[in-house]
Amino acid sequence: MNANVTSNQATMTCAQLLIRLLRDTYGIRTLFGIPGVHTVELYRGLEGSSVQHITPRHEQGAGFMADGYARANGQPGVCLIITGPGMTNIATAMGQALADSIPMLVISSVNRRDTLGLGQGRLHELPSQQQMISGVARFSHTLLDANTLPEVLARAFAIFNGARPGPVHIEIPIDLFNAPVSVPVSWQTPTLYRAAPDPEGLAEAARLLIAAKQPLVLLGGGCVSAPEAARQLVEQLNAPTVTTINAKGLLGRDHPLDLGANAALPAVRELAANADVILAVGTELGETDYDVVFDDGFYLNGTLIRIDLDPEQLVRNQRTTLGLVGDAGRSLELLLNHIPAPLQRNGVERTAAALSALDLVNDPAFADFVPLYTVLAEYLPEAILVGDSTAPVYAGNHLVSQPAPRRYFNASTGYGTLGYGLPAALGAQLARPDLAVVALVGDGGVMFTLSEMATAVEARLPVVIVLWHNAGYEEIRRYMDANGVARLGVDIQAPNFLTLAEGFGCPGILVESPAEFAKALANRETNGPLLIEIDAAAWQRACAFTD
Repeated sequence: MNANVTSNQATMTCAQLLIRLLRDTYGIRTLFGIPGVHTVELYRGLEGSSVQHITPRHEQGAGFMADGYARANGQPGVCLIITGPGMTNIATAMGQALADSIPMLVISSVNRRDTLGLGQGRLHELPSQQQMISGVARFSHTLLDANTLPEVLARAFAIFNGARPGPVHIEIPIDLFNAPVSVPVSWQTPTLYRAAPDPEGLAEAARLLIAAKQPLVLLGGGCVSAPEAARQLVEQLNAPTVTTINAKGLLGRDHPLDLGANAALPAVRELAANADVILAVGTELGETDYDVVFDDGFYLNGTLIRIDLDPEQLVRNQRTTLGLVGDAGRSLELLLNHIPAPLQRNGVERTAAALSALDLVNDPAFADFVPLYTVLAEYLPEAILVGDSTAPVYAGNHLVSQPAPRRYFNASTGYGTLGYGLPAALGAQLARPDLAVVALVGDGGVMFTLSEMATAVEARLPVVIVLWHNAGYEEIRRYMDANGVARLGVDIQAPNFLTLAEGFGCPGILVESPAEFAKALANRETNGPLLIEIDAAAWQRACAFTD
């Protein structure tokens, strides 16, 4: 990354400087946005640059693409969004990114400075766009002086690189886009070192962990930048380890100490309740990771050591004994120095016993999806799996083991938005063109953002869209049935997805069995997207017949 912005021009416009800073100072190579009358000047700044612009079909899709892009490669996803309705559209995607601590920069227009807050009924006017968006952003800033743009951008990237990340919103009044600004002779980004926990606290944490008889480690999405340190520490501690949904792959595929994201299942809950010392790093300890059955049954009775970049997080959800404020990855590296030799414990045996008790591949609740993930692992073993809130994803949260982090994420955690899977998969494919990407979606959720199939075709993104068609909102149907509520609003009319895909220019195929699914993957082209629609009822019959 070039850390300097230089130019022979004495001045340029605010819009031009914005693009130059993003490209040359912060290394941004991809932007997501839909041009509008209030943002056309930003596109003048893009003209002739090396920055790729992707045009989603909806601003929510833009936000989800930026989210998937950031999760797949760790770099902030950046969006250019129109005033008013563009911002209300992207707010849902920002909420998902905020819940999962995903770095996202949303740059929007806003009405002229002399009209802000006056309620004059101007185009795209909101009473306070900045106030509305503040609730789904780490911060939201209204630029009032074009010359402060470099400083405000620096604040945003300081959040991304040095604090708990999440969405940042910067709004620029339309009368500032063409405002002349002085070009810095050299605008250099500061070197930010990751925050490290207190040395005395680290030593005490190590002492507790070394003395433990039945330790347990809980690793969350905050650890994904340090897989090697995480693996080494877990092995030195010889401790069973829960890797949350956003931390899948952190220890590598099928590591003998990895309990997976199964903290809500009985055998892992028993380990947790009986652990005398628990180390939780980079995890909220929230219900969508540890209590997906929603009965508040995940108990930690032992000494709880927590490490998190956000000090407030250290006291949420569970009673903390020792809290350390620091970057998760850096903390793992430093803690390793205190545990130089492997501890002699039965961690591998305890892990194996718990997994044997779970017996996930023979659990009737997952029977329909074991063949699906078996086929995916055979034909696309290195793929990034990006999911919506849908039955295959709920099962995959328990079943899937990945070879590396940043290769499995979905919207069933945190904010839990529908429509996430398809656009987020497109963002992941743009971030990692070297890997296959699979979007796991349902017939209900995909309708929220189905128009983004046009974006996939236009950008020639070879995403495999696996659509589980079970004729409506199956998860909600089950909740209604369980609670004695009549089924209303859940048996929805589905379109002909193959015809829709053809209309977008995307090839599609209907499959009814694991064998047909395998054939579809084996014969897929890689010059654009492919829709594989799975008839859930027929698939279930085929799997039952095989059994």
